[in-house]
Amino acid sequence: MNHDAYDSSYIAGILNSVKTIAMVGASPNDVRPSYFVLKYLLAKGFSVFPINPGHAGKQILGCTVYASLANLPQPVDMVDIFRGSSAVPGIVELVLKMDTLPKVLWMQLGVRHDEAAARAEAAGIKVVMNRCPKIEYGKLSGEIGWTGVNSGMLSSKKPLMRQGFQSFGVRQK
Repeated sequence: MNHDAYDSSYIAGILNSVKTIAMVGASPNDVRPSYFVLKYLLAKGFSVFPINPGHAGKQILGCTVYASLANLPQPVDMVDIFRGSSAVPGIVELVLKMDTLPKVLWMQLGVRHDEAAARAEAAGIKVVMNRCPKIEYGKLSGEIGWTGVNSGMLSSKKPLMRQGFQSFGVRQK
């Protein structure tokens, strides 16, 4: 797969199918990007399992932090990587050892490792690199345009308004 650009339908398909996310590199520091992405995903109705060995057993935004992917209490649909590109091969090794493989391996902005991505894809896992699910969700929902940011998405459809944050239909409450 070409990881230089993603079709909106590919990203929307992922965000519509994922319900549980393991966030590798989650931080309890409220000024770190992983913290506000975690907060956003929780607000959208996703179940998120923070992974950070230095904070294992503690809580971030009410979610128990786990030391490793191997310690997760249940299978997850997606592994979101908030670590540098050099850490990706080791994380992919851990992902491939999971009893139930996730549907998606997502690498955050600035994170890319083509060889590790190819290994995950060979195992049947969809891969997204150098993207943020918070930004992609906001772009697809039209929410990011509310702040004056050009999302590149045009639609004549009236947005479906719900309580709280806008949703593009991923979470029905």
